[in-house]
Amino acid sequence: MSESRFYHFTTKGLYYGVKSVKEALEALREEGFIWLNFFNPSIEELHSLVDTMDVHPLSVEDCLDNSQVPKIEHFPNNTFIIFNSFSYKNKQLYIDEVDLFIGKNFLITVSGINSEGRKPLNDIEKIVANDPSLAKAGPAFLMHVVLDYIVDEKLQAFESLEDELEEAEDEVLNNPADFLPTNLMRLKKYLVNLRKGLFHEREILVKVCRMDCPFVPEKAIFHYRDIYDHLAKFFELTETNREIVTSLMELYTSLLNNQMTKMSNKTNASVRRLTLIATIFMPLTLIAGIGGMSEWTMMTGSDNWKIAYPLFLLGMCIIAGLNYILIRQIERRNENRKEE
Repeated sequence: MSESRFYHFTTKGLYYGVKSVKEALEALREEGFIWLNFFNPSIEELHSLVDTMDVHPLSVEDCLDNSQVPKIEHFPNNTFIIFNSFSYKNKQLYIDEVDLFIGKNFLITVSGINSEGRKPLNDIEKIVANDPSLAKAGPAFLMHVVLDYIVDEKLQAFESLEDELEEAEDEVLNNPADFLPTNLMRLKKYLVNLRKGLFHEREILVKVCRMDCPFVPEKAIFHYRDIYDHLAKFFELTETNREIVTSLMELYTSLLNNQMTKMSNKTNASVRRLTLIATIFMPLTLIAGIGGMSEWTMMTGSDNWKIAYPLFLLGMCIIAGLNYILIRQIERRNENRKEE
């Protein structure tokens, strides 16, 4: 549902709302400038700007295409700018497009298209109402207020991402076995998207600050430089957080390998113990088998079985003990060779 609002800023420093674009254009007879703030407009509303505001049709098509990257394009009567609004909710990054048209006596903002109910410029009118002095200075100053608001909202998304990165770091250090590496891959994907948007937005501000846009006067450039500084800071934060994600992936892999090595060592120790037991009992089993088949009573006589069997068991214990000592000596000799 469209919630568009339109305003007229007079030369005396006052501004008031009007009901339609037609009334806004009629108000321009009193000079000043107008602000057309479209939220989730219809296709017909946007295409009507081609005739009423001399907006280029290709710019209107870009407004309807949410796959566009931030950019700035100059036309004879206006400059078209695409900016991205970031929001982070429920561990999900949302990137919404905000389109701006600035001319000699107007500013057009378009938002809410394909935003699924999100409002990228939700509080911008309140900000203008609370401190209208800067916005009343002209369309360029009003556009600065809008862009500054969009950039400030990005900070909340970065803070939420950094909080989740800290949680991921704690999980990796405390319990790497239960940690899901897909969380890191998701954060890395978000950071890549943020970096792409910030890179192009920074280029937009570079062009504005070097006065490529004829509708931004020199006295407004200082305000746009402040926005550029914020974008440069966010871009550096993106690079830093990407490095943190990479380091966490390497740390997770290292800790997981250590745990697997420990489990492997425990398994090897168990196998060694079982091998030791089997090696000790192999000759005993052989002797027991031979003795069982030959019947010791036949070898010693049936009257001497009370002595023969205990001696036989004692001999088996002696053989087992000698076998254990021999195996341990072989193991120590191998360990000493490894240390050398």
